[in-house]
Amino acid sequence: MSKYVNFLLLTTIVMLFGSSAMAAQSTIDVPVSKELMAKAREKVMSQAKTNAKGANEYVVGPGDILSVQVYGEGDMSTEEPAVAKKDLMEDSPRSSVGGVTVRMDGKISLKHVGDVDAVGFTLTQLADYLKIIFATVYDDPVVTVVLAQSNSQRYTVMGKVAKPGIFFLDYPINLVQVIARCGGFDQWANSEITVVRKDAGTEPFKNNTLQFDYDDFLKGKELEKNILIKAGDIVIVH
Repeated sequence: MSKYVNFLLLTTIVMLFGSSAMAAQSTIDVPVSKELMAKAREKVMSQAKTNAKGANEYVVGPGDILSVQVYGEGDMSTEEPAVAKKDLMEDSPRSSVGGVTVRMDGKISLKHVGDVDAVGFTLTQLADYLKIIFATVYDDPVVTVVLAQSNSQRYTVMGKVAKPGIFFLDYPINLVQVIARCGGFDQWANSEITVVRKDAGTEPFKNNTLQFDYDDFLKGKELEKNILIKAGDIVIVH
């Protein structure tokens, strides 16, 4: 009888510890419904209206490459490292990076949940949104979204510079630095520059344009006009 009791105890212990060691969360693909995506977006955006912290945060756009991680589960990308790209006037290509590319339809493809929205969210909002989406697969997932490469935000330089073109806005850059990035003025340029910005609305812009005189800048005048460039700006060198 004692041997039988010992056998039962041993079997129970093996079942308890063995089952916990073998436990795993489901990784079956669960296509996300349009209804769930709409509800998740509405919830995240409604929270954003009451939180001013994300006002100046980067907004995801088509072409951006994102790293999406679920804690304990790893990378959720379904893609190979992105093909290197380059500025239209840059000699060296941009580095290839791993991650998931935001498509022109505004979506990204992720493991287990398929195609989900991405465009229009800040990185924080997108992480909150994906937490709701991945909750259909994992218990209380911790989602991290990192901008691996910015490809959606660009500015244009036209006119009398050595290398006009369209450039990626990878880092903060002011107007004078933009001219330097383009190789400086060409031999026909004068010192006047116009910056056109959609919906500028505030000083030093007037009617969505800013007039900048490089000669005055060198004399220490109107230094506030050496503005930081924003995505979509058009710089015209006269």
